[in-house]
Amino acid sequence: MNAQRARSALGRYGETLAARRLAEAGMTVLERNWRSGRTGEIDIVARDGDVLVVCEVKTRREGPFEHPMAAVTPQKAERLRDLAERWIQTHGGAPPGGVRIDLIGVLLPTRGAAVLEHARGVA
Repeated sequence: MNAQRARSALGRYGETLAARRLAEAGMTVLERNWRSGRTGEIDIVARDGDVLVVCEVKTRREGPFEHPMAAVTPQKAERLRDLAERWIQTHGGAPPGGVRIDLIGVLLPTRGAAVLEHARGVA
């Protein structure tokens, strides 16, 4: 399997774990991997009460790499805000509670269960 496909499979696995975590936290997952033209993708769109949650998921294998929670730069945050705005425009307007951008970091250790960290309102 080539490196791109392996990364893609790793990312999908992390997103599945993240979607499950959001559901367990009482949120409703509305959509996964929503694309807006060439501008990008929202990993998970969810509803938390009356708040729309745009969730970025970063999955990493354990090792000497950047921690997944360090992956949202100011530029990435801005792009996520733009994508959230686009999602709202194509889905009938903003919810009463507004929009929140969350980040879920998924760390896959060599042995044992994945470790998930959920940061709310990162951008």
